Amino acid sequence: MRFGILLTSVVTLPFLFVAAAPASDATIGGLTIGAIINAIGIGIVTDINAFITLDSLTTNIISVNFDAKNPLPLELTIDRVVSSAGLNGTVFATFDQTFAKPVVVPILGTKNSGTFGNVLLTQGAIASLDIIPAGELDLINTNVFVRCVHTSLQVIVI
Repeated sequence: MRFGILLTSVVTLPFLFVAAAPASDATIGGLTIGAIINAIGIGIVTDINAFITLDSLTTNIISVNFDAKNPLPLELTIDRVVSSAGLNGTVFATFDQTFAKPVVVPILGTKNSGTFGNVLLTQGAIASLDIIPAGELDLINTNVFVRCVHTSLQVIVI
């Protein structure tokens, strides 16, 4: 596929393993929500889709959205995601998204974050064209801030 005729390109990140660091001392059965998420190795974020437009060539800004899954019998609320993604150790995209309307992932369900902008292509749009054939990026550093049953925790992708 040639970029010259391509208005929007989608790059999908693979299933992510997520570990959690609790931000409070709330427990369920003596375990913190973070300890539970770590113990079962929950992958909250299943896909991140990046949308590159012709304007991205001059602004170096793209839009993304992600799908989040919740395998827990508790509703999860995602307030913020801070992420950097790249290929072969090189960061190509970064964002820090605080949701005005948090992403509520239902019990045992899936929810899309909705598309948001201000995702910076750190290498510039032209240099970032090299990642399109790869079709996916590695998450170099990602923190997902999640609430669950009035409990806050920070989720760190490892």
